[in-house]
Amino acid sequence: MLWIKAFHIISVITWLAALFYLPRLFVYHSMSKDKPSIERFKVMERKLYKGIMMPSFILASALGLWMTIESWAYYSTQYWLHVKLLLVVLLIAHHFYCGYLVGVFKADKNTHSHIFYRWFNEFPVLILVSVVILVVVRPF
Repeated sequence: MLWIKAFHIISVITWLAALFYLPRLFVYHSMSKDKPSIERFKVMERKLYKGIMMPSFILASALGLWMTIESWAYYSTQYWLHVKLLLVVLLIAHHFYCGYLVGVFKADKNTHSHIFYRWFNEFPVLILVSVVILVVVRPF
């Protein structure tokens, strides 16, 4: 089980790194005016989402589910885990909204400013802080 946990943590770190970086690319993409920069950001966003974010999301989710099912008798009474899983569901929604935004930028249909994306970039940080506190402190 420790190997599963180790690879779960590694994949979560990779997934979160991508979740932090993709909205930052959106900030720069939304500020770009020249065609070469815009096209470069489209490639970077697509490769980050499909090549790093999606595989690490799938692996993190599969390993997390595996650990949860394996120890459900214990985890079913741990309310901190229930809150953590709710936060993970919100993070998954954020992940797929990022994928939607990759498509919006690809079609040159972005309507949000760089300021929107700067705030949008902070959402996963709030989830990360909350999840780490829940897992380490286990307040309830």
